[in-house]
This record gives sequence, C-alpha cells and structure tokens, in this order.
Amino acid sequence: MVSMNLNSGNSKMEANGNNDLKAPLLQCSSDSVAITIPEQEDHKKNEKVSSIMFRVRGIECASCAVSIESALGKLNGVRNVGVSPLQGQAVIKYVPELINVKEIKEALEDTGFEVDEFPEQAIAVCRLRIKGMACTSCSESVERALQMVNGVKKAVVGLALEEAKVHFDPSVIDTDGIIEAIEDAGFGADLINSGKDVNKVHLKLEGVNTPDDIITIKSSLESALGVTDVSFDLKEHKVTISYDPNVTGPRSLIKCIEEAGHDPNIFSASLYVPPQKREQEQLHEIRIFRNQFLVSCLFTIPVFMFSMVLPMLPPYGDWLDYKIHNMLTVGMLLSWILCTPVQFIIGRRRVLNSDGLSLNNDVFLSLPFRFYMGSYHALRRKSANMDVLVALGTNAAYFYSVYVVIKALTSKTFEGQEFFETSAMLISFILLGKYLEVVAKGKTSDALAKLTDLAPDSAYLLTLDADGNVISEMEINTQLIERNDIIKIVPGTKVPVDGVVIDGQSHVNESMITGEARPIAKKPGDKVIGGTMNENGCLLVKVTHVGSETALSQIVQLVEAAQLARAPVQKLADQISRVFVPTVVTAAFITWLGWYFPGKFGIYPKHWIPKDMDGFELALQFGISVLVVACPCALGLATPTAVMVASGKGASQGVLIKGGDALEKAHKVKTIVFDKTGTLTVGKPSVVSAVLFSNFPMEEVCDMATATELNSEHPIAKAVVEHAKRLRQKFGLNTEHVADVKEFEVHPGTGVSGKVGHRTVLVGNKRLMHAYDVPVGPNVEAYISENEQLAQTCVLVAIDGEVAGAFSVTDPVKPEAKLVVSFLRSMGISSIMVTGDNLSTATAVAKEVGIDTVFAETDPVGKADKIKELQMKGMNVAMVGDGVNDSPALVAADVGMAIGAGTDIAIEAADIVLIKSNLEDVVTAIDLSRKTMSRIRLNYVWALGYNILGMPIAAGILFPFTGIRLPPWLAGACMAASSLSVVCSSLLLQSYKKPLQVEHT
Repeated sequence: MVSMNLNSGNSKMEANGNNDLKAPLLQCSSDSVAITIPEQEDHKKNEKVSSIMFRVRGIECASCAVSIESALGKLNGVRNVGVSPLQGQAVIKYVPELINVKEIKEALEDTGFEVDEFPEQAIAVCRLRIKGMACTSCSESVERALQMVNGVKKAVVGLALEEAKVHFDPSVIDTDGIIEAIEDAGFGADLINSGKDVNKVHLKLEGVNTPDDIITIKSSLESALGVTDVSFDLKEHKVTISYDPNVTGPRSLIKCIEEAGHDPNIFSASLYVPPQKREQEQLHEIRIFRNQFLVSCLFTIPVFMFSMVLPMLPPYGDWLDYKIHNMLTVGMLLSWILCTPVQFIIGRRRVLNSDGLSLNNDVFLSLPFRFYMGSYHALRRKSANMDVLVALGTNAAYFYSVYVVIKALTSKTFEGQEFFETSAMLISFILLGKYLEVVAKGKTSDALAKLTDLAPDSAYLLTLDADGNVISEMEINTQLIERNDIIKIVPGTKVPVDGVVIDGQSHVNESMITGEARPIAKKPGDKVIGGTMNENGCLLVKVTHVGSETALSQIVQLVEAAQLARAPVQKLADQISRVFVPTVVTAAFITWLGWYFPGKFGIYPKHWIPKDMDGFELALQFGISVLVVACPCALGLATPTAVMVASGKGASQGVLIKGGDALEKAHKVKTIVFDKTGTLTVGKPSVVSAVLFSNFPMEEVCDMATATELNSEHPIAKAVVEHAKRLRQKFGLNTEHVADVKEFEVHPGTGVSGKVGHRTVLVGNKRLMHAYDVPVGPNVEAYISENEQLAQTCVLVAIDGEVAGAFSVTDPVKPEAKLVVSFLRSMGISSIMVTGDNLSTATAVAKEVGIDTVFAETDPVGKADKIKELQMKGMNVAMVGDGVNDSPALVAADVGMAIGAGTDIAIEAADIVLIKSNLEDVVTAIDLSRKTMSRIRLNYVWALGYNILGMPIAAGILFPFTGIRLPPWLAGACMAASSLSVVCSSLLLQSYKKPLQVEHT
C-alpha cells in the first residue's frame, strides 16, 4: 500500500514515516509531491540509505510527479521518492547494495521524461597508498578497477609515487569499498587521507578509564564550535579531531577536553604525532629487498659455482659428477636442494599491519608467489604485466630442471642438463634490481621531503596585555599554534607558520621556499613565510595562516598533486604497455620454436649446441631470456620519475608546476604574453602629479576620487587613494572620514563609477569618459599625451559630466624585465604585451623592456581573445599575469603563469606559479620544462633501447655468427639495469641550476 502526501506550500518529505529527514530535501519547492514506501522488514532500519538528485524536464503538473514516483517506488531498493514539478527535480533515497544510480536513472527515463545527467553530488577525495605495482600495466589495472566501481567519478594512479587519488560520491561508496576494489584487483591499499584530513590534530588522552569517559569527551568535542569530525582509537586512548582553523585550534580543543572532566575524573590531552607511514614503509621495503637479496646469494652463489665454475676446474669439480642413483649426480641434487629455497622460500615476507610497524605472524608471501598472484590477477583482468614474464621465465627454468632430475633418477641412459642456476640467479638479480630501484625511487621525492621538513618543531608563544606588553612566554609545539597567536622568532631560528610582523626588524632567508638566496629585510607590516630562516633580529609575528593554509603546506600539496598527475607523454608508454607483454610472450614462444625445430631436424650444425646441453634446452634458454630481458618496468618509470624530480626541484627553486601536463606544455611555448601592471612593472604604482581642470577645489576632487576608488582592488586605484589622503593631510583635513558611495560599478579596463552624495563621479581613463559622453578638452588631451610619453598613466576624475582633475601615475619597470625579455629571445621565444592601459603608456613600457608587439586598452575578455587569436595562428602561448583581470587569459593560454604575489584567483587559474614574483622564473619554468622533457625522451631511449637491443640478442641473433648469447640470468641483470638506469637518469635533474640569475637590490 502506497500512501501519498500532497502539499501546496513548502512541503516536507517524510521517509518511511520515521521523520528521519531533519530538513527538506528540496528547499522552497512549492507544489511538490512525496511518496512514502513502507518498510517490509525490520532489518531495513539498519540498512545504509543514500540519496541522489536528478533534474527532470517536461513535468507539467502534480500528476506527472505522481507517475514518476509510482514507477520509481516499485524498484527494489528505492526507499523514498520526492518530486518537485515547479523546480523539475527528483530526489530518490535508495539502498546502494540493492540498486545503483544508473538503474534508477534508466527507470526514470523509461517513464517518458527527459532526464539531464545527474549533477555532481558532494564529491569526496581520498588518497591511497598502492602496494604491489611493478609497471605501467599495473597502474592501468588499478585505474580500470577503480573506474568500474559504482560511485567513483575519477581515479588517477601514480606508478612512481605508488599512490592513487580517487574522487568519489560518498553517498554511494566509502573508502573501505574503494580499498576492497583495489584488493580484489590483486593489489594492496592503505588509506593516506580522505580529503577531510587537511586540518586535523591527533591527541593522546589521559585519565580516560571507562566508555562513559569517551562519551563525555566526544560529546564535549562535537558540541565545540569549528569541530567537523571526531574519531577515537579506544584501544590506544587516542582521538583525531578535524576542525575549522578559522574558528578553533588544537590548544582550544585540548582545553575543551580538560574542561569536560570533573572530580574524580580529571581528563588531560597531549599532542600525538602519528608515525610517517610512507617513510617507514619505504625503509621497510628497502630493508626487506636488501635482506632477501643477501640471503638468496647464500644459496645462489653455491648453485652458480656447482653449475658453471667447478665443472670447468678439474679435478676440483669431479666429485660433482659422482652418480648417486642411475644418472642422478651429486651436482644435480645439490643444485636442486639449493635452488628450491630461492624459488619458493627466499623472499617470503611478513605483511605490515595497518599501523605500519607491527607484523602479522600468519601471513607470508614468497617472491615467486607474489609473481604468481600478480600473474593470476593480471590474466583474470585480461591483461599482462611484468609478473607474467617473470613467472613464466623462472618456472620454465625450474620445472624443466626438476623434470631433468626426475628423468635422471629413473633412467640409466638419460643424459640431460639441468639449469637450476638460471632460476636462482634470475630471482637474485630481480631482487637486486628491486632493491636498487626502491632506493633510487626514494630519492626522487627528496626535494618534497626537504620541503615538508622545513617547519620547526617548536615556537615561542607570547601573551600580551591590552597595551601590547608581554605578560608571559612559553615554548609550545608548532602544531598547537592557532590563528592570531603572537609568536617570537629569535635570530637563527625558523619561522613556524605564516604571519605578519608586528614588531622588530630582521633579515629573513627565504631561499628554501622561493629560491631567492639574498636575505629579505622584514619590518612591521611585512609578511613572513613558515619554514624560512630568521637571520639577525628578533621578530614578533601575528599568525595569519596555520595548518593546511600555510604557504609551505600549499606548496607541498601542489607538488604532491603534480607528481600524481599523468603527463600526456605518458600515454605513449601506456599504449605500448597494453600490447607489450603479449608481444613479448609471443616473441619468446616463436624464439623457442625457431631454435627447437631447426635443432631437431639438424638444420643448424650440432657444434652450435654448448656442451652438456641439448637442442631443446638451448631453445628453452633463448625463450626464457627473451621473456626476462623485455621487462616493461623501465618504460613505466620513464615519465613519472622525471616529473617527480622536476616538480620537487622546481618547488625548491620558487617555481610551482601544477602537474605533468603543464610541465609538458611549457617546453612547446614559442610566444609569451605579459601583462603590464604588476608583471612587467613592480605593481606598486604611485602618483607623481595631480592637476585641476575645473573650478572644483583639489580637496573636493580628492574626496570624490577617494570615496569611489576605495572600493576598487586595482593597484592604480590604491595609489590614487593613498595620494589623495596625503593631499588632504597637506590641506590639514581629516584623512579618516570617507564619504559613502552608492551605485558603485567597476568598468573592466576603463575605471569605476558611483554616486557620492548627489554627485555622479567617474574615475578612470579616457575611454571611460567617452563611454559616458564626458567631453575631454584640448588641455586634458595635452596633459594625457605629455604623461603617456613618459610611460605614465593618467587617471581622470569627472564630476557631474565634467573632467574636474587628473592624477598622473607611474609604475616602475621591474629591473630584471629587460634582461628576461632578451634571454627569452635567445631561447627562440617572442614576447608580447597585453594591457588595459592606454597605447602610449604601454608602448613606452614595452620599448623600455624590449617588447615589439603591444596590445593596449584591452579588457579581461579581450586579453583572452588575443591569446586565442595567437593560438589560431598555430602558436603555443604562455600568459604571465598577476591580477583578477588576468584570470581569463591565464585559463585560455596553453600555459598560464601567475606571479606569486598576485591574487588568489590568478594563482588558482594558472598552471605554473612563480612564488617570489621575479620574472627570471619565467625563464626557469620554461627551461626546466625543456630539460625535463629532454630527460623523459632520454629515459625512453634507455627503456626502449634495452628492449630493442636486448630482445634480438636474447633471441640469439648474434649466436650463429659470434657465439654470443644472453643467458637468462644475464638477461635478468639487464632487466634490473634498465629500470635502475631510468630512475638514475631522472635523478640527474636534481642537479638542475637556473639559467638566469638576477641580483635584486
């Protein structure tokens, strides 16, 4: 029985009659309809229910809504349906375990209404550590597995970083379900963070003895302002709290816990820093592979001696030929005994618990078993990876040798040669290669690790009285610092967080953040960056940014995101890897056939077959060598390792590159478009003169200009306001009083307007005057022309349709601008200026810095259009800007470069951020991009070179002419060397130095 509830006003939906919806699902939805579907079983009260909203077109009345609700209400798993005819929306509550969003959408479309793609719901982001990836096909497999999961919107997997970033709908799936999907694909996964972890604190609780104590503390924390999430570790008496740093902070949360206690239960909390799992796992992995290699050598070296050395040194090796039974010799038996632990036991490892430290005693994985499992999962996904090649190669060698031993044991005439040394040495070299690879890969993130370690562990917190006098001083952990705290930074110590100097003078070395080696003078009002070094004076700093909002944290987040992003050039490796392993397996099989049958039918001479080997064994060794030498690991590491090193190195040089895409595009740039104000110029314009063109007194012109320009963020507007205030002071007038402005309006690229009292005021350039039909007389034109020739901008002030006065504004050109433009020209890159300023001023500035092409009097949309015009001519264009008005152009350009001192909007829109606002970093960004792409190409040469040269040699192409062949164990060494050479090649980018260094005074 289905009951209907129709309301003409603001309807409130009820789910299952239990009032479990606290607020309306559809706000302000008049004439809406709700359908209630009764529960059928008691257990449904505990089921997980999610909701989804669709936009439905064509709903004309309540009956349409009823028909939709009736159709959807019959679906198994749908618990509640609400439709608003007025807004054309449908909200469905459903059980994800019984029905998915796609099925609901299809059922909705079957009712005959047009359904828009359901809008993005609240999307959550999580980062995961992926274990067990060996090559590009592994990372692709993880990506495919994640993208097939219902609720996952986007997934990016980084092979070199061994991480995945997943965007998902939390109403459909949670992080546990995502991890389960990865594990089902045959890989391990650990949650790094869930996207809500950026501002959280870990605390260790004292005095907590009962579950009631936990409830008391949890209730107290959840009721505290700014707390968004509280989770407890009951076993360890730890609590993790997510919070809004604008409202609260760690010290306030600790105080909240302490205040929750009462006699006899006294609670206390202290900061707890969880161990860095990534570093621990990396060190553990290095230690595991090193120990595995050393232990395998204990068995492999004797096998090698018995099989390949002692038989060649008679009489020392004669005892190995002693027959134990039938044709089974001592050498065969010893080789079998020593090889078996390497094949099945050496390399077993205990699996880390979730804490990253303790070990389970009941889970063991041998190295070959990991290859078997990896092969199984890869083949199950209808793909193939390195595991398939290694598993085929080692097992072919081992089990053929076992066959030879059994045959020798049971036959009195059988003569065959085992090659256990092939399997043992192959595994040993793989272990050595893996050990060297994880060591080298760890170094690719050194630059990022250095950035994360810049912040000091402690800081001096001051308490001030109302008069600004210091009452107390205490040393606290940096993580306990809150916004608006006053901290003291003594000489020789690091700045813990971002803030503004309120007292004292010093020089601060910001090279670790900006790459600028010269110490920067700091005085009251100047900003300081967390992680920088205070040189020679004591500073009192008011904290402005903490936690994830500090410049250092944002740099680290940007670099991590860049390292995870996949560069377009990586697609080449991805395409190759899809067909690589099947091609190699086919080539290995053809190689075996190509040597076995000619040997069997005597096509090639018998003396080609080495002593103690027959034609089958020779063919098998050639086939195994082909399998092993053609490992695709190096191919998958070629791009991500270079991007990791380059992005980390760029960050330490003051250049933030947002991902491999930006890094790759930057090397193609042949044209750079510069904004003028704040980019080519210092960005701090000042008024050099002011004149009157009417009977209005100067103080009234200043009042009108100040009132109107005070609402503008443009640097020129600020310069006019500052100058007007100084003139008022000169006239002895009150500088604090500013008249109110009404009908204020910004006219992009021309100026501002508004009503001050009963007067209409325009402040801007000549184009603004023409737009409002304000006459510009000959004397005004002459003044404008005279100043424009001096690269000065004229700001006109019109009152009630008459030009009352003008301010002449100059913005000095950055000292490095001319050198940068010249250097770019030597790199084959042309420079263009696009500005909203007038043509004469723009031309004068362009002439000073050496730019030939100028587009002046251009609004923000016009800047983006100019870039598109250049792109239409086939140019790869970069845009360098700093203001809000540059954002459309930064987005439109192939590569957007934002000056670090610019606005947040410009920085967000850009692909590359120049942290310290120096123009020479434009050169650095492009040069680093070119060097990185060159390194990536070299990496591909290394990776493909090994395969292109190694596979034919492994297949025996040189053997008939020179007798040179590549045994499987040597092929394994080449495979390890290929991956190692690629990683080491990427590491050479650590030595990168800026091509252009400018001394700043």
